[in-house]
Amino acid sequence: MEYRAFGQTGIQISAIGIGCWEIGGGYGSIEETEFITAVNRALDLGINSFDTAEAYGFGASEKSLAKALGSRRKDAVITTKFGIGYKEAPNFRDSGRARIMASIEKSLSNLNTDYVDVYMVHWPDVNTPFEETVVALGDLVTQGKARAVGISNFRLGQIETAMKARRVDVVQYCWNMFDQRMRKEIFPYCQQNSIGVMAYGSLAYGLLTGAFSEDTNFESDDWRARRGRMGGINLFQHLFGPDYFPKNIRVVEELKGMAKRYGKSLPQFALRWTLSNPVVSTALVGCRNVAEVEDNVGALGWSIADADMKEIDAIFAKHSVDPAPEVWLEKDS
Repeated sequence: MEYRAFGQTGIQISAIGIGCWEIGGGYGSIEETEFITAVNRALDLGINSFDTAEAYGFGASEKSLAKALGSRRKDAVITTKFGIGYKEAPNFRDSGRARIMASIEKSLSNLNTDYVDVYMVHWPDVNTPFEETVVALGDLVTQGKARAVGISNFRLGQIETAMKARRVDVVQYCWNMFDQRMRKEIFPYCQQNSIGVMAYGSLAYGLLTGAFSEDTNFESDDWRARRGRMGGINLFQHLFGPDYFPKNIRVVEELKGMAKRYGKSLPQFALRWTLSNPVVSTALVGCRNVAEVEDNVGALGWSIADADMKEIDAIFAKHSVDPAPEVWLEKDS
């Protein structure tokens, strides 16, 4: 396993991480027993990075992760997030001090632990001063309930505001071949300030598994079903919207050929690309079964040639797919 510095936290994090959104629901069918077996296989292979959130099934994902880790919790670096999905809050968000103190207790209970390694704001809450949020998060570190704190999906100006009140240890952003927007401002800032970076969506929510075709129909309970239910997130249209999905699939078909030249699966090739950016500490990928975990670690120990990195860019240009569109993750953050 390859380990990387997690910003200035002193934590050595595995380059491959396990994202636990799927087990919380919203991603079609997934069996908890297979998830548990897969998590233990990941630990056996040296993966220590596990990411979950309060909002992933409102406790379901955290509880499943706790069950999977069992007595091996000490071998895991657990990141969990709070701040979204509250029906009573404006825009369903609340990152105020009271919410933080209540949510951390729920997450610790769900995870069956007395601390988390990283506690993170899931999405910016523009109705709460960012200073209030990060100072309260810092208090959790003082109390021993979190080792480090972070923010996810914040714009650059919002990070800078937060950093004036308390250092942000870790950030989390979408980063994959289809979504390279963070290379413009966010990643350079993180590199300059030695902030740990967690890349989510490393396989573009399944696009880069190579398992889809232009005729793919997702299950009705899968957020990728093209019904506009994720319309508030601008990136949705650029991945699975009807005007983009066919073009994206054609890009994937050409990327399969490149992966084959390296003797790698497409997920391995795509994860290697994600990890090629030195600012990335850990690349998160879903975990449905042991086979996926074992395939993913094949992304380690090799590199993509510079000429082939340029060829990847050329493939996107050939199909008129912009991997860094001028949109943010959502309309109102």
